[in-house]
Amino acid sequence: MNKDIAKVLLSEQEIDSIVTKIAADIDRDYAGSDKKLVLLCILKGSVVFMGDLMKKIKLPVEIEFMRVSSYGVSTASSGRINILLDLHRKDLSECDILVIEDIIDSGRTLSYLTEYLKLGGAHSVKTCTLLDKPSRREVDFTPDYIGAFIPDEFVVGYGLDYNEKYRALPYVGILAPEVYENR
Repeated sequence: MNKDIAKVLLSEQEIDSIVTKIAADIDRDYAGSDKKLVLLCILKGSVVFMGDLMKKIKLPVEIEFMRVSSYGVSTASSGRINILLDLHRKDLSECDILVIEDIIDSGRTLSYLTEYLKLGGAHSVKTCTLLDKPSRREVDFTPDYIGAFIPDEFVVGYGLDYNEKYRALPYVGILAPEVYENR
């Protein structure tokens, strides 16, 4: 185990089971739709999750990417949503958008994005997260697909980072506080 990881929260096997279940739920829920199913990956942290998820979904999917920031220079959310890379499609009314996120804590980003995409003309917008921290919720928001509920800990791995490190870990682990405190 990486010396900076205090505890493994979700193993590779647990993550694989979660992704398999979410993919089956998506297949079931979108089976009757005549619209394009578009997985909208929120960069950068969600790319690993989305890559694994799209391989397990049996329905035809398209992929898109957005880059959104709600974090300042610390580990805390600033509360302000900045769209750094936007979605540009002329056929949004023909798309069922499924926003793929790595983790939800305050809920501000996905709450904002859901409304933003609906106002942009998407046929439907749902949300999917690997990890959910409902204890940190600041707005009334519940994702449509949730992989696992986790405690209020700073987690890394499987795409999640701290200062661009730890994304390549094959598991989700709790980062040792001494790594990020007093920085």
